[in-house]
Amino acid sequence: MASIGAVLSENGGPWGNRGGGDGDGSGGGGRPNPWSRPPGGDRPRGGGGRPGPSAVDQIMAKLRELFGGPGGGFPRPGGVTIWPYVAVAFVALWLAMTSIHRIGPEQAGVITTLGKYSRTLAPGVGFSLPAPIERVQKIDIQAIRTIPIGQPGGDDNLVLTGDQNLVDLAYTVRWSVKAGAAEQFLFQLADPEQTIGEVAESAMRAVLANFTLIDAIGPGRNEVEQRVRETMQTILDDYKAGVQIQGVSISQADPPSAVNEAFKEVTAAQQRVQSNLNEARTYAQQVVARAQGDAEAFNKVYEQYRLAPEVTRRRMYYETMERVLSKVDKTIVEAPGVTPYLPLPQLQRRAPEGAAR
Repeated sequence: MASIGAVLSENGGPWGNRGGGDGDGSGGGGRPNPWSRPPGGDRPRGGGGRPGPSAVDQIMAKLRELFGGPGGGFPRPGGVTIWPYVAVAFVALWLAMTSIHRIGPEQAGVITTLGKYSRTLAPGVGFSLPAPIERVQKIDIQAIRTIPIGQPGGDDNLVLTGDQNLVDLAYTVRWSVKAGAAEQFLFQLADPEQTIGEVAESAMRAVLANFTLIDAIGPGRNEVEQRVRETMQTILDDYKAGVQIQGVSISQADPPSAVNEAFKEVTAAQQRVQSNLNEARTYAQQVVARAQGDAEAFNKVYEQYRLAPEVTRRRMYYETMERVLSKVDKTIVEAPGVTPYLPLPQLQRRAPEGAAR
């Protein structure tokens, strides 16, 4: 290393050398120059004219001594530098950080060798060659992700049904990375979410082409969701996408907003028709049940009649008379010595009047 202090001293350092120096270590303008030789002891003993080392030279010399002399390495006892040991420690740390991998229970570690797929690490502690030879990318295979398609109350997402009607749909697709296929998910699809969304729209249109509008917005909604999920899974498996469709949920299935009010009136009328049909069916079932009960009772009476015709005939006569006479307010008794006619209603009215008097 050259005498930096001498150079700085000659040039005046940052303090400059304007106006010439007076040899006392001051720069122009009376400012002291810290890069010049230190006052006192700056000349060798014996009165020679050769100047001694500057302050910077002394500092650099001490630093060289501290860091192992002219070689510049960190000293160890005995004068051996520790740079090799530092390098070995750095290499060991690099190997440990890029070769040992902890894979969580919900993850899969996909290993690529020079950019090409090599293998997949299972949950636990795995090993690989150090980077950049092999790299590990961790994929969460248990997280459930969602993709909304259409927005309830937003712009119409119209789909044509099998009866040539339009339905405004909003639905959500739930998906995850298929277990054992993390490498397919990582390398087969450039944009997984966009691909899944497009597959969902295609599957929904294909399925609704087999349903009527009433079924799509009413009783057939669950079946539509199930068929769309199965169709999406089949398409994505053909793509080898490494994606598992967990489910499809329809959050809105309405007619287009332009005809929504009229459709609600039609739907209400259809519901009233269905309600009247249900009431008619209930009444018919009650009448049939009553008729069947009467027929069963008649069959039982007929069996008794066959066993004892006279007794059964008399009993039927008495039961019939009871039903008939219980509805009249007159009683006629034909027996000797008994008044043949009793005005029971008049007697019943007179009794309260006599009690009042």
